[in-house]
Amino acid sequence: MLQEIIHLKALMPEAGSRTLAHHFNRRWARRRQMTVSKTSVVELCGKHQYLVGEARRKLKQRVPRPFPKNRIWGYDLLVKAHTEGQPHVALAILDHASRACLCLQRLSDKSSWTLLQELVQAVRRYGLPHFVRTGNEAVLVSRVLRLGMRFLGIRQQRIEPGCPWQNGRVERFIGTVKRELARKPVVDGNELSTTLQEIRTWYNHARPHDHLQGRTLAEAWAGIDVFAGPPG
Repeated sequence: MLQEIIHLKALMPEAGSRTLAHHFNRRWARRRQMTVSKTSVVELCGKHQYLVGEARRKLKQRVPRPFPKNRIWGYDLLVKAHTEGQPHVALAILDHASRACLCLQRLSDKSSWTLLQELVQAVRRYGLPHFVRTGNEAVLVSRVLRLGMRFLGIRQQRIEPGCPWQNGRVERFIGTVKRELARKPVVDGNELSTTLQEIRTWYNHARPHDHLQGRTLAEAWAGIDVFAGPPG
């Protein structure tokens, strides 16, 4: 139990004890008949802060195995409310190899057909992925979306319930987007759409990445090595 709680905290450092307890119980209650309370999580994380820090450092230093772009796309939704409290849904699509954001789009509605249309647009623009990795929200595993992926020739990978880190790249990206959106209030849907496009441009073109040898995500997607030529 201790190692699993430490692992969860390292994977989700911003998650509270209640959230960690929920994730632990969803994963292990049926498999091993193990559950944990919020209080126990607080005690374990407080007592073993050093182990959590070590696990977190190992995760950050781990170099992912390289693989071609368009092999796996991460696919998930985020919700942002504007100043009057009206929620808006946006779709995020990330290529796992380059980490490039291929789509960050406010949706007109949260229907399976709308999600499928956005996926088709991304395929037309960037090519066909082998796999699309999603969570288990009803709209993401709907019959329409599953049949649409099958028709396109895409295999859907569904993460295990209670294991958001299995789609960690798009989850971390959504966390970054939410932090940027929190910097200023959003007045309406049009402003949200504009802000999302600005965030996507900044994320892809202005952020060198350690695991990409200092290249930006757009450079990694395009196969550009800015360090290969002679110094300027």
